[in-house]
Amino acid sequence: MTREHERLAEDKERAKNWKRWGPYLSERQWGTVREDYSEHGNSWANFPHDQARRRAYRWGEDGLNGWSDRQCHLCFSPALWNGQDTILKERLFGLGGNEGNHGEDVKECYYYLDSTPTHSYTKALYKYPQVTYPYTAIRVENQRLGRTGPELEIADMGVFDGGRYFDVMQEVAKRSPDDLLWKITVTNHGPEAAPIHVLPSLWFRNDWVWGNERDMPLLKPVISMEDEGITAFHEKLGTYRFIVGSPDATDDFPWLFTENETNNQTVFGTENITPHVK
Repeated sequence: MTREHERLAEDKERAKNWKRWGPYLSERQWGTVREDYSEHGNSWANFPHDQARRRAYRWGEDGLNGWSDRQCHLCFSPALWNGQDTILKERLFGLGGNEGNHGEDVKECYYYLDSTPTHSYTKALYKYPQVTYPYTAIRVENQRLGRTGPELEIADMGVFDGGRYFDVMQEVAKRSPDDLLWKITVTNHGPEAAPIHVLPSLWFRNDWVWGNERDMPLLKPVISMEDEGITAFHEKLGTYRFIVGSPDATDDFPWLFTENETNNQTVFGTENITPHVK
């Protein structure tokens, strides 16, 4: 019997909850029926990709090969910036059914490379261009090609030419059901040095403002600073510590905080309920 067989047996017997944490974050939460609050069921137009960075989800979260607990209370995933894009790369980009010439489609290059049944080890790869990501050009060109034209993918846009992209490899390993090591390795495939900013991100799904009494916590989840990192508390999960380090870092990491709240002023033109929003 392998160690993974032992973990599976422990999980089945409920001796240890090896499957509490896993790569459970959605690839794409925006533009889905899960987050559709429109009058006529137009989920693509009701919650497009452009709103995802400003608007809080209700029923789930998404991220780049992101992880969470099974109930999607506490989530972690990297955000990336190549110094060129106008927005952070926090989630997969794609087109809704009313934008893509062959229907809805994610326009990214990413790969799931390995995982044990209990997710005691997982490995995933995302390819991030060093040039400006062609968000608008992909949308415009797909609409121009029409239903009879070929489907346009991100690789067709020339953003990977000359090897000018980063491999962002994520590996997660569990020492115990609640002790996880998250390793992010970035490889520059281009011919010259290029900047990349990697922001390991930790956040709670917003389950405190929606009025669902069964799921609403009595105490709002809290993420706070500690000497060596941050502490995350949720009444259903307990308390977890999040510590970040890098062998290449020469300075202390700056910690950036905000609330997982909708930016009502930007999205809907109404007043924000807190000064700290998405």
